[in-house]
Amino acid sequence: MERWQSGAYRFIPGCRAFFRNEEKGTDMFIIRPYEKNDYPLIMAYDLPEEQAIYTSMPVDVIEASQNNHGYKPYVVFDQGHLIGCFALFTPSTGNPYTPNDQAIILKSLSIDSRHQKKGYALKALQSLPDIAREYYPMLDEIVLTVHHTNTPAIQLYKKAGFVDQGLRFAGEHGEELIFHLDLTVSK
Repeated sequence: MERWQSGAYRFIPGCRAFFRNEEKGTDMFIIRPYEKNDYPLIMAYDLPEEQAIYTSMPVDVIEASQNNHGYKPYVVFDQGHLIGCFALFTPSTGNPYTPNDQAIILKSLSIDSRHQKKGYALKALQSLPDIAREYYPMLDEIVLTVHHTNTPAIQLYKKAGFVDQGLRFAGEHGEELIFHLDLTVSK
């Protein structure tokens, strides 16, 4: 039995993948947990060096997940091509960005440079509430940090519904803004 979500997103229970049918009819946008057979694609991922201050390379995301059970990497595909990667993180020591113990952290969202400027990051962000509800049903918020100079990402997160509540974090490369997405609003 299929369950349709808002917009053109579709979630198939038991399959644990999220799809978006495009107007062309044959394109499939898929977000799913990373699998070991994705590794060769992760190794071929292209991300410009100037973006390194803002995110992690997907291979580093995968490696970080190997020793941390609360760190779950996800891969983003379109038409069978790996186009993006991110992680959802539930720290065992508490969330450093919010006092809400029912929040999960979005980390290291990136889109392969060959697929940037095509709307994929927004699509991935818009899929997050459904992903969080499926894999983390007890959680009610997604938080992320973004470097204060990363204006394109700040605008993107706002467009996707994330809110800057004025909280800040002293990151490795300077001030980070903390954005929040309330999962109870769009249930």
